[in-house]
Amino acid sequence: MMYPFNAVTRQMIAGRGAAFARLADGESVSGLKRAAVAVALVEASDACDTSLLLTLRAAGLRAHSNQWALPGGRCDPGETPTEAALRELHEELGLQLAPADVIGILDDYPTRSGYLITPVLMWAQDSSKLAPNPDEVASVHRIALSAVASADAFDFVAIPESDRRVIRYRHAGSYIHAPTAALIYQFSELLAGRSTRVAELEQPVFAWK
Repeated sequence: MMYPFNAVTRQMIAGRGAAFARLADGESVSGLKRAAVAVALVEASDACDTSLLLTLRAAGLRAHSNQWALPGGRCDPGETPTEAALRELHEELGLQLAPADVIGILDDYPTRSGYLITPVLMWAQDSSKLAPNPDEVASVHRIALSAVASADAFDFVAIPESDRRVIRYRHAGSYIHAPTAALIYQFSELLAGRSTRVAELEQPVFAWK
């Protein structure tokens, strides 16, 4: 299914985002640092679909280098997750959006590395002048929502270290794992009109630190 980059698609996603009943925002999860990511919806490269922005993290980063990620990072003191997601999107990709561009917030995801990540949905009407920060981003990619919504986009595997399922998202001949895969999966379920929880989906062992 295609999702044309137009007002109808924006309204549909915003409506489902508004109707999404978030779980409690992590008050019961102690000791985790707050973080936020931007699920930034933009025009696809071929102008035929809506896409989300996905980055490959720079090799020189101290943590999670060379891994796929949504734009985002740790919340500064006194900063809300929405403010953090907007700031990080601008710092990483040079894309300046406003609070009015935010169209939803999904469930917080607790990571094995000690973060509680809030995914913030936002609509970028003009993304023609992305300027990735080379200190943080090796490359930036537009992932068509039709690919995200594909029936075979995600799979689930078992690992001996956990009784929770590891989620994987297929991209460019390889796999992207949680937390990024879990957040994209929850968004894909939102596209399908479903409220699916993802906090119990596991990360691979290499992401546990």
